[in-house]
Amino acid sequence: MNKIAIFSVVAAGALAACSPKQFETAPVTIDTPQGPVTCQLYTKGLTDWDRSISRPDALSVEAADTLCKNEGIRQKKS
Repeated sequence: MNKIAIFSVVAAGALAACSPKQFETAPVTIDTPQGPVTCQLYTKGLTDWDRSISRPDALSVEAADTLCKNEGIRQKKS
C-alpha cells in the first residue's frame, strides 16, 4: 500500500469516529413570542453545531437555528 492510500484509510477512520451525537447535551426549550423552540445543543465548545429540532410554524428554520446558536453562546459564557 502506498502512503496516500494509508493516509486515506486513517483519515476516513478518524472522521467516522467523530460524530455530533457523542457531543449532544439534553435538549433545551426557549420561549419566543411565536411559541417554544426546542434546541439541540452540543458541548460548550461546539456552538457551531447547535440547531433547532422543533419550532413553531410561524418561525423559519434559519431564525430558530439562530436562536439556538445564541442560546449555546449564552450558555458557553456562563
